[in-house]
Amino acid sequence: MTPTPADPDAWNAYLAEGNAKQARKRVAADVLLRDPAGRVLLVNPTYKPGWDLPGGMAEANEPPEEAARRELREELGQDVALRGLLVVDWIAPHGPWDDQIAFIFDGGTLDGSQALRPHDQELSEARFVPLDKALELVRDRMRRRLDAAMTALHQGRPLYLHDGAATW
Repeated sequence: MTPTPADPDAWNAYLAEGNAKQARKRVAADVLLRDPAGRVLLVNPTYKPGWDLPGGMAEANEPPEEAARRELREELGQDVALRGLLVVDWIAPHGPWDDQIAFIFDGGTLDGSQALRPHDQELSEARFVPLDKALELVRDRMRRRLDAAMTALHQGRPLYLHDGAATW
């Protein structure tokens, strides 16, 4: 017999068992930041090849938007107010990795008066580059996501992607 909420201890144990069997998703949270000239901020991670948007992986039970803000503080010393969601991308299992959900948030425009430099060992460089150059520098999966983020920014609405492709 399935426990009911009338027996809180049994009910919570039942829910905990179900929770333990649920899939866990990896969550990435990146930020699209621009300078007054419209260039895009890219970072060069030391732990993987290629350039990327600033951001990173969420910690356990951390909301994606807080993960993005935390990563910007840790890696670049920037405290950025996010302006909204641009992209959600479901990424299928690949290589040794399970599936993942990747978010891109709009970080707006930085005034350009601050020199951006890495604040930890995870990044070797950070710089603003024109969008066309940014699309050349990032890897294929991020290229599709960045292109969608720019489309979402101009359309004024977030986009949902499935492995980097718009689904509707």
